[in-house]
Amino acid sequence: MKSLLASLALGAAVLAGPVAAQGLTDMTDPERAAFRQEVRDYLLQNPEVLVEAIAVLESRQAQAEQVRDQAMVLANADALFNSELDWVGGNPDGDVVLVEFLDYRCSYCRRAFEDVERLIADDGNIRFVVKEFPILGEQSTLASRFALSARMVAGDDAYKDVHDGLMVMRADVNHESLLRLAEGLGLDGEAILAGIDAPEISRVIDANHALAQQLSISGTPSFVMGEQLLRGYMPYEQMAALLARTRALTD
Repeated sequence: MKSLLASLALGAAVLAGPVAAQGLTDMTDPERAAFRQEVRDYLLQNPEVLVEAIAVLESRQAQAEQVRDQAMVLANADALFNSELDWVGGNPDGDVVLVEFLDYRCSYCRRAFEDVERLIADDGNIRFVVKEFPILGEQSTLASRFALSARMVAGDDAYKDVHDGLMVMRADVNHESLLRLAEGLGLDGEAILAGIDAPEISRVIDANHALAQQLSISGTPSFVMGEQLLRGYMPYEQMAALLARTRALTD
């Protein structure tokens, strides 16, 4: 903000004429005092200049951030889109890839769950990649390990069922609640629990944490759609509009 105000001050001072032309460092104390008063008067008389300048600054910062994010996505594209460690849903041959970093205990991930499911179902041509990214404590880690173990023990369909169940489960995540979840899905909960500490599971979670760090992702949900990195919850309508823009860029 200080640099913004300084730039505005210099711009306003140009309107004052010869005094500003000398430059701040060449001014005498009286000239500097007059310069500051001129800037103050200009900004007080034209406060909309501040609003306009701040809007331009924010737009430029957003554009710069988008460019940085796109560069990070491209640099990590293989780990994002093609890792054999991740479950893939939707249409495996879809023309747009949607990647989600999620935590089962994250309220915004739960809120996004129905929107993402609806988007995938409505579109029919999205390749959906789930990045298990537990960051909210022991229950989050246990939930992710259970989902990943279900995949190892019973396959991709079992993983999807457990994933969906964890997204809507309101009970605390512990061995007892996970066994009840597995029983309700017709799965062998004891076998799944027995595998939660497997090195392969640690490898998946560690890889996703390392990838998130490379992408400057620190919260959930976070999405990658095409080359765009999206941090935070986005309702269905916004996701659908972004999907349309993403597809238009690739056509």
